[in-house]
Amino acid sequence: MLIAVPAHAAPTRVVSMNLCTDQLAMMLAAPDQLISVSDLASDPRMSPMYRTALDFAANHGRAEEIYLMRPDLVVAGQFASGPTVTMLRRLGIRVEVMAPADSIADIRDQIGQMGALLGRETAAADLLTRFDARLSRLRDQTDRGRVALYYANGITSGRDTLAGTILAEAGFYNIAGDYGITTTTALPMELLVMADPDRLITGAKWPGQSRSEAVLDHPALAQVAPRSDVTDRDWVCGTPHVLDAIEALK
Repeated sequence: MLIAVPAHAAPTRVVSMNLCTDQLAMMLAAPDQLISVSDLASDPRMSPMYRTALDFAANHGRAEEIYLMRPDLVVAGQFASGPTVTMLRRLGIRVEVMAPADSIADIRDQIGQMGALLGRETAAADLLTRFDARLSRLRDQTDRGRVALYYANGITSGRDTLAGTILAEAGFYNIAGDYGITTTTALPMELLVMADPDRLITGAKWPGQSRSEAVLDHPALAQVAPRSDVTDRDWVCGTPHVLDAIEALK
């Protein structure tokens, strides 16, 4: 009798080299299955799971260090170093690449995808159930007003981005739609002022003297609307942690 054998048995030594795949892997991996996450995973400014990440070895996305960890699966983001991915594959290591998640549908798909990669389909199904239940509780039909997203270098994000999704799920109208902006691009300050939003959301400033952030101190912005610095780490990756961002906005 022939027995169907899966293309890949569940991996036992998994390395994640991307901040967003780090989070999904930490949520779903079996004990001792995940052996390393990216160095960004332990950065409290970027990662909502920074404490959990301290339990794993950190990697910096370099092929040499990852190869020496003897992984049987490496999970990378779409924008990972091409040479690193190519070298690892040439060395016979299985590398799976995941695209960024920019919508609720994407997040749900990626939970399932990570569960399948790890052989943890049941854990992924349980996480999806909890994600859907909490999202349902957070959703309502309240019109919470007009919001402008405005970041360093005068960048905004439209409806087809993760930030735009978070705004929409929290009941806000994104003023980027007034100008046909659906992705992430520059928004002239004059247009922002003319849109007259009820609320202005910017990213928390990083240490240092970045000139790109100087636009956020422009006096015109102080006259537009009340400003909220968001907790960037809940907005960075399309994972269940976006629910924290939605709840904080509400």
